[in-house]
Amino acid sequence: MNKPLLALTLLLALGGTDAFAQVHVQVELGLPVAPPLVLVQPGVQVVEGFGEEVFFHNGWYWCRRPDGWYRARSPRARFAWIEARRVPGVLVRAPMGHYRNWHHDRPVERWETGRREEHREIRREEHREIRREERRDLRKDEHREERRDERRNERREERRDERREH
Repeated sequence: MNKPLLALTLLLALGGTDAFAQVHVQVELGLPVAPPLVLVQPGVQVVEGFGEEVFFHNGWYWCRRPDGWYRARSPRARFAWIEARRVPGVLVRAPMGHYRNWHHDRPVERWETGRREEHREIRREEHREIRREERRDLRKDEHREERRDERRNERREERRDERREH
């Protein structure tokens, strides 16, 4: 048998079989062995101060990238791509990019000296705004109570008038 005919026969014989391929995409993030985690909502933590969004949920580290989600059991392991339908909804609903370089309740002492006063002033203004809102709400509640009392009194007077007429 000549070589071209043998090659063609071999190709035809193999051409009818099913071929299966699997693609495994993995990334290394370079996280420390024990990255600092911050609770961002019940059951969900995020790696503090890291340049990518890395969550910890149900014993897995999860990383969101433009091409999809990756997960690993250990922060130092390679993160494997995971199908979108297998990603917990609580992570999918997190606003994209919101938890990059996340620092929660960062103490003032860790801020640079020049920014301390700026930070304090921002906090003071936040407290002022909260107090304003509380006063507004209190006035609204007082106004509602006054109107409710007025309506009650009006109904009482109407009932009295009806009784007098009968």
